[in-house]
Amino acid sequence: MAVKRRKLSNPLALAVLVTLWQKPMHPYEIAQTLRRQGKDTSTKINYGSLYTVVQSLEKHGFVEVTDVERQGNRPERTVYGLTEAGRTEMTEWLSDLVAVPVKEYPIFETALSLIGALPPDEAVRLLEERLRSLDLEVASGRAALAKLCETLPRIFLVEVEYQLHMAEAQAEWVRGLLAEIEKGSLSGVEGWRQFHETGVVPPEFT
Repeated sequence: MAVKRRKLSNPLALAVLVTLWQKPMHPYEIAQTLRRQGKDTSTKINYGSLYTVVQSLEKHGFVEVTDVERQGNRPERTVYGLTEAGRTEMTEWLSDLVAVPVKEYPIFETALSLIGALPPDEAVRLLEERLRSLDLEVASGRAALAKLCETLPRIFLVEVEYQLHMAEAQAEWVRGLLAEIEKGSLSGVEGWRQFHETGVVPPEFT
């Protein structure tokens, strides 16, 4: 089953739809709500891009103006709410993303696929550097999650848990790869080293 092609594909658009599903809001309140609920850890949020996304959602009929707030000398704030089309789009889009696995292309996977271009000792040094960063990320992630759990129900934090588990899994995998390279037990490691020392491509690599 493939994910349906949508009129908008920016994840921030989906985050806005779900936020407006809670109640009508003006763009600044949308941004505040997303940050308060910890969604800025999984979705890149800045006011300028958010306002552009809201305009695109309105253009496609997914949101509509429900009110214009005026408070003293402050600028007017346009309040947006979901349309029925927006509610349908939100439900179908979110359902697709939850149910259907999609091949993503993380840049680390690209780097791993090309790591043979680096000498083994340099690759080890760089992987050790990455591992230190991952261990710090995991430690700070645990602390951040514990802090968020003090004020938010767990349902609002499952993506933070997922990020933490992915970082932990990556750190464990990198740690294992490092051990295999250093012990010489990684299949092909000797040919890799030989190539960088002599410039001769080993037969098993051709």
